[in-house]
Amino acid sequence: MRPSWIEVDLDAVEANAAKIAERVAPAALWAVVKADAYGHGDVPVAEAALAGGARCLAVALVEEGVRLREAGLRVPILLLSEPPLDAAEEVVEWELVPTVYRRDFAERLGKAALEARRRLGVHLKLDTGMHRVGAAPADAVPLARFVVEHPGLRLEGVWTHFPVSETDPDYTRRQVTALVRFRDALRAEGIEVPLLHAANTAGALAVPESRLDAVRVGLGLYGLRPAPGIAPELELAPAMRVVSRVAYVRRLPRGARPSYGRIRPLPRAATIATVPIGYADGMPRRLAAAGGEVLIGGRRRPLAGMVTMDQIVVDVGDDDVQVGDEVVLLGRQGTEEITADEWAMRLGTINYEIVTGFGPRLPRRHLRRDG
Repeated sequence: MRPSWIEVDLDAVEANAAKIAERVAPAALWAVVKADAYGHGDVPVAEAALAGGARCLAVALVEEGVRLREAGLRVPILLLSEPPLDAAEEVVEWELVPTVYRRDFAERLGKAALEARRRLGVHLKLDTGMHRVGAAPADAVPLARFVVEHPGLRLEGVWTHFPVSETDPDYTRRQVTALVRFRDALRAEGIEVPLLHAANTAGALAVPESRLDAVRVGLGLYGLRPAPGIAPELELAPAMRVVSRVAYVRRLPRGARPSYGRIRPLPRAATIATVPIGYADGMPRRLAAAGGEVLIGGRRRPLAGMVTMDQIVVDVGDDDVQVGDEVVLLGRQGTEEITADEWAMRLGTINYEIVTGFGPRLPRRHLRRDG
């Protein structure tokens, strides 16, 4: 069996959820577990987040919601985007909570709900400035009225999404104001909105006015932050550790250029360790040129050449490294730690992309201190 895997600390997920839930109270914590829980494993992470105080789950795809239902999770599961029209029946069948922002999808949901002899709760998404998906303000009031008047539908919530909550709190507050004004406009027409929600992790932690009735937190659950200055006093523990083992060791002379492209000569004679993990697993190919390192024996070791599809090569100098020694790509080993934020900084991207980039070739090992 290939000795490369991802360890996910479920105790950390639960503790992160509990800390965030306490911080945002009385708003409810909703755990965002889309994209396989940001690469951490959806079902175990969802269970840990619920144990930590989350009251609802949120996903991007119908298929993601179905996986959670098949695992026996019965809490509300919010779909963050509209699926194709022909998925409406599946939404009803699996008792998911759909987001709506188009009349034709709301009509299809209503038809499916009536056929199933149900009244389906839906959340209307208002576009307040993200401009990705969501009903324009001019279209949102008639859409809300349609939902309220349809015998198969029930307006359960109204929400919006923030594009710059980690960098522009003033713009974020204006979005909150727009959402609240929209709720007030609905009230003026006799339409009550049971739930109003807007905040993502950055909003929930850094813009208290955005918490409203519930917050939708993804990144924070996994011990990561959208920006370094977001609630630094709140201790969140990264839940992901990416691990492999040394598969081959050899000595190379000064000037040798390991791996594809022969991008870098060794500055001195050195021992080179080959590790069976590569860009097909989610380790970015350009990390070697960006100064990437791994941990072996509790020390940082530089990549000695280009990341390949299945393997990396690591310069361990003159140290005694053996086949089978543990290699940590992300996470802690001894007193050293390599973080997703470090990779993101080196690569000019965000930590979201790093953790969601690890593929299915790396099995997830979900750990609890009590076994």
